[in-house]
Amino acid sequence: MNRVTRFCWVQVAAALLVFSLSIVNMQRAEAQTSAAASAAKAPAQVHTLKVTLLSTMLVGDAKGMGEWGFSALIEADGHRVLLDTGAHADTVLQNAHDLKIDLSDVKEVILTHNHWDHVSGLMSLRKEMMKTNPAAMSVVHVSRGIFYSRPGPEGEENTMIALRKDYEATGGKFIEHDEAAEILPGWWLTGPVPRKYPEHNWSSTGKVQTPAGVVEDTIPEDQSLVLNTPKGLVVITGCGHAGIINILTFSREQFPDQPVQAIVGGLHLFPATDDQLNWTADKLKDFKVANLLGAHCTGIEAVYRIRERLGLPRSSAVVGSVGSTFVLGEGIHPGQLAK
Repeated sequence: MNRVTRFCWVQVAAALLVFSLSIVNMQRAEAQTSAAASAAKAPAQVHTLKVTLLSTMLVGDAKGMGEWGFSALIEADGHRVLLDTGAHADTVLQNAHDLKIDLSDVKEVILTHNHWDHVSGLMSLRKEMMKTNPAAMSVVHVSRGIFYSRPGPEGEENTMIALRKDYEATGGKFIEHDEAAEILPGWWLTGPVPRKYPEHNWSSTGKVQTPAGVVEDTIPEDQSLVLNTPKGLVVITGCGHAGIINILTFSREQFPDQPVQAIVGGLHLFPATDDQLNWTADKLKDFKVANLLGAHCTGIEAVYRIRERLGLPRSSAVVGSVGSTFVLGEGIHPGQLAK
């Protein structure tokens, strides 16, 4: 009887052991599946990044020429994209030549909005670069509203309408975004930005023909580029007509826990009052902004006011100049004039 009892207990113990091992294996499998699912859901990141200003007001060194305009070359993880194309036909071409930057392998362009000082170099860049590479500057990302008519006293004021026909005649293609989109791994284009805060970063003098009728032109198509990096977000703006706080607020919805490693570009704060600058700077504190390369329409005083209000060191809040760069892991490399 004892032998039978011992045999039964051995069988029970063995069954319990097998059952326990099965549970452990199931838990391991579930953990691995969960980890894989989390990894799959995690937003892509870029690990190498360089942004070079090719058009802005100031020239920081003896090379290049300044203008009231904006353009920046973004290079990240082997991809190269041009954001905006300057105010004159040849400015970006000349500055790239002076800085010994070859743009012939840049296929994609982002236009932040319709204004002439951001789009005027597109055709000359396309025609010149396609002599070497037919695919150069052949795809342009724009946001909904960039082709809306802008009626003025002397007729159509939106140069993008005529530019569209000329550009497409070269074989180029516009991609119009109605909403935010990831155009490359870790490259997030905002598309039209919701205007949560009443940042009034436009002139108020223009009109735009929308599907709802003719209204004040608030530059509804204004968009920015957000690059997700291990150190935080790098946000590149053309003029920031949507308002930099609105842009960062919208970006935070996509990347909830990411600080802002850098803001590069125009913020349209040159006409801002002291109260507006102080409000903007105080709001920027919430986003833990580490670097500001304020170019184009940001305004010189605005950069200094934000630097002081945020408590940033001189090397981390700089007035942008032609040839200035932001490099991930290194920070801002200003021209001699802007140091």
